[in-house]
Amino acid sequence: MLGRTDLRLRLVVILVLLVAMFGAAVARLTYLQVAEAPELRERAMAQMQRSSEEAPVRGAILDRHGTVLATSAYRDQLAAYPASMDQAELEPTVQALAEILGSDEAGTALLRERLGSGDEYVVISRELTLEQSEAVRAGMAGAAAERPLVGLGLEARPVRVYPNPGGMPGTTLASQLLGFVSEDGQGHYGIEGFHDAELAGVPTRLAWLRDPAGRVLAGTARVLEAGQEGTDVRLTIDANLQLQLEKELYAAWVADRAKRVSAVVLEPETGAVLAWASVPGYDANDYKNVAASSAHLLADPIASAVYEPGSVMKMLTAAAALENGTITPGEKVRDAYGIRFGGHVVRNADGRSMGRMPFEDAIAYSRNVATARVAMDLDSTVEGASQVLFDTWRRFGIGGSTGLDLAGEATGLVVDPKVQEWQPVDLANRAFGQGVAVTQVQLAAAYAAMANGGYLVTPHLVQSKGDRAVAQPPPERIMTDSLSAELTGLMEHVLTEVDGYRAGTEMPGYVVGGKTGTAQIWDVERGRWHPDLFNFSFVGFVGTVRPEALMAIRIEESKPTVTGPGILHLGISSYELFRRVAADTMTSLDVEPLPIVEEPAASSRPATSPRPDASPRPDATPRPDASLVPDLSRRPDRGG
Repeated sequence: MLGRTDLRLRLVVILVLLVAMFGAAVARLTYLQVAEAPELRERAMAQMQRSSEEAPVRGAILDRHGTVLATSAYRDQLAAYPASMDQAELEPTVQALAEILGSDEAGTALLRERLGSGDEYVVISRELTLEQSEAVRAGMAGAAAERPLVGLGLEARPVRVYPNPGGMPGTTLASQLLGFVSEDGQGHYGIEGFHDAELAGVPTRLAWLRDPAGRVLAGTARVLEAGQEGTDVRLTIDANLQLQLEKELYAAWVADRAKRVSAVVLEPETGAVLAWASVPGYDANDYKNVAASSAHLLADPIASAVYEPGSVMKMLTAAAALENGTITPGEKVRDAYGIRFGGHVVRNADGRSMGRMPFEDAIAYSRNVATARVAMDLDSTVEGASQVLFDTWRRFGIGGSTGLDLAGEATGLVVDPKVQEWQPVDLANRAFGQGVAVTQVQLAAAYAAMANGGYLVTPHLVQSKGDRAVAQPPPERIMTDSLSAELTGLMEHVLTEVDGYRAGTEMPGYVVGGKTGTAQIWDVERGRWHPDLFNFSFVGFVGTVRPEALMAIRIEESKPTVTGPGILHLGISSYELFRRVAADTMTSLDVEPLPIVEEPAASSRPATSPRPDASPRPDATPRPDASLVPDLSRRPDRGG
C-alpha cells in the first residue's frame, strides 16, 4: 500500500513560492519604474533621439562707413542617414548622387562606402552649388523616377562670401587683411582669424525624435543648448581708399617687377588704419585653391614680415641726437668718403663726400657717413652712444609689439647693447638702418609719433564689435611737442631740399614730409648680398595745417631699371608711389588743398643732386653665419 501524501503542505509551499516570485517581480517592476525610470527613459530617448548643431550666422565685416567686406550666404550641406537605408536602395542612390556631384571613379567608390557604412549620420558634401541642390531636391521628391534619392537630407548652412573685387585682377578686396573662413566654419588669418570667436558666435544644439524606420517625428524638435548669432565687426578702413591703394600698389608691382608691394595708411593722431594692402593678394572666395597652389599669399606681410629698412631709420637717429642736444638741424657735420673701423669701411651710397654740411641736409641727402658721426657723438663712449640709440628705438616701438589687433604680428630683430655689445661699426651701421629688422607697421607707428606732437599711438583696425565701440589704449607721450615739430620740419626739408624728391612728391596746397630707405637683400642660398635686388621703403605724411595721414610703403625685392654709383631707378619709385597714395587719401578724407601763395623764386639748385635712394655694391668683407640669418650689423656700408 502506497504511503499517504500531504497535498495541503505542497500547495502551501507552491503558494509561498508563487507569492515570493510575484513579490520579487513587483519589487523589480517597482524598482525599474521608479528608481531607474529616469535612466531607462534616457536610454529609450537616446535610441529614438537624433541631435545636431545649428550653426549661427557669422557676423559680417564692415568698413568704417558700413560697406560690407565679408558676409554670409546660404548653401546646402548634403547629409545622409545610412542606418535608415535599405540595401536595395543603396546602389541607385550612389549612382544618381555621383552623377549630380560629378564624382569620378574614386569619388563614387567613396560615396558607396559612406552610404553603406550603416552610420546614423554622415556629411557627404559641406557645400553644394545651387544647381546641385536643385537636382538633389528633385531626386528626394521622386521627380527623378528612374533613380530616386533616399536616405539623404539638405541642410542650409552659411558660407563666407567676399563680395568686393580687389585692385589687382583675380583678387578680392583686402584679402590678406580679412583672411578667410574654412568649410568647418573656422576663421583663418587676418581679421577672420584674430576675431573668430566674436564673428563665429555660438551654435544651437537641437534634438528630435525618430520612429523605428528612422523617420523624424514631426513636432518633436527641442533646443538642448541655445546659441548666439555672430557679432558684426566694423573696421577703421575705408573701402574706397582700400581699392585705390590696391590699384596703386598693383601698378607699382608691375612697373617695378617687384616680388611684393605693400602699404599701410593710418591717422597719425589716433592710430586708426585707413587702408592696408599688399600686392599680390588672392581671391578669398577661392581660398582652397590658393592654399594648394600659392599658400605664401595667405600671410599678411605688413605686420608679420621683418626686413632691413635702410635709411628710414635715420629719422630715429635724428630724434636721438636732437633730443640729446648733441646737434641742431642747422649745425654742420662733416661728411666724408668713408669711415674705417678696423677691417670695415662705412661709406655713402654714392661713394662720395659732400664735405661739411648742415645736419638737416645730411638727412635729406641721406649721408651715411655724416649720420654715423652724429650717432657716435650721442655719448662720450661707444657703449653709451649705443645705449642712447637703442633706448630711442625701443621708446618709438622698434623691437616690440605695437599692440595691433591682428594675429601674427612680429616684433622685429634688434640687438640690445646690454646683452650683446655693439662695436663701433655696429653703431655706425645701425645709425642708418643696417643691422636692424622692423615691420612696416612699426615704422608707421614710430613716424606717427614724430608727426602727431610726440605721442606713440596703437595702430588698430577694429572700430567696433556689434554696438560696442572698441576702446584703444591711451597714446603715450614719448617726446616733447618741440622735438616733434623739429622732426616734422626735418621730414618736410627732406622732400623740398632734394630736387628728385621735390619733383616726385610735390602736392600743391598740401604739406608733405618723409624719408626714403633702400637696402640690399641677403641671399641665404649663396651666402652673399644680391647684386641687383633691393628693398625700397618710404615713410611720410601729408596734410594741410597738420599731418592728417601717414603712409609706410615697401617695394620688396625689386630690380632697378638703371643702376650706378648712388643711382637706382625704378619704374615707380617709393616716393612717387607715396605721392599717388597721399593724393588718393586726401580725396578720400575730403581734405581740400590750401590756396596756393606765390613765393619768390628760390635759388637754383645743383642739377645733379646725389640720389639718396640707393645702395652701392657691397665690398667683399667676409660674413659669418652665411647659411643662417645674416649678421646685418656687420654689413659694411649700405644706406639710402
